[in-house]
Amino acid sequence: MRLVFVAATTRGGLSDEVSPVFGRAPTFTVVTVEDGEFKDVEVIPNPYQSAPSGAGIQAAQLVASRGPKAVFAGNFGPNVTGVLAQAGVELVPTSGMTVEQAVKAYLDGTLTPQSSAAFGPGMGTGWGMRGGGMGRGMGWGMGAFGPWGAPPPPPTPEDMQTLKDRLSRLERELSEVKRKLKELGGE
Repeated sequence: MRLVFVAATTRGGLSDEVSPVFGRAPTFTVVTVEDGEFKDVEVIPNPYQSAPSGAGIQAAQLVASRGPKAVFAGNFGPNVTGVLAQAGVELVPTSGMTVEQAVKAYLDGTLTPQSSAAFGPGMGTGWGMRGGGMGRGMGWGMGAFGPWGAPPPPPTPEDMQTLKDRLSRLERELSEVKRKLKELGGE
């Protein structure tokens, strides 16, 4: 099976850390994995990094055009989330990992995509004055539920497990950061 992954990066490559931001990341690292093995790595400069506005949307469209299974970054803005979700791309928030570590963790199931419930209230809900919502994160107007969109649905057991998994992952990451700080004498 052939899978494509994209990570927001600074320099690019498997050994670069996943960027804490998506839309204004300097590069994107595209990784092709076939039957569990890394087959191809390509670094794409982000031409929208310095755009005065719309950097996230344009970068998301560029990345979505590569047909990735999942995208890695520390944080995804609402417009990025909408574009990538609409394209059927899984968003995987992560930090403190190299691209190679993130892809391997995703493949072995220890790094999971953010659930659609985690996108926040208003994502793809209501018909705002700026747009139709519809998963694009553009329903900012005063729709039937005001500027915040419809209230989120009650959590399902799947959502709760996803959140518990994410909490566990974040606790491990925090522990690793504390360990590194201690090694560097920063604590």
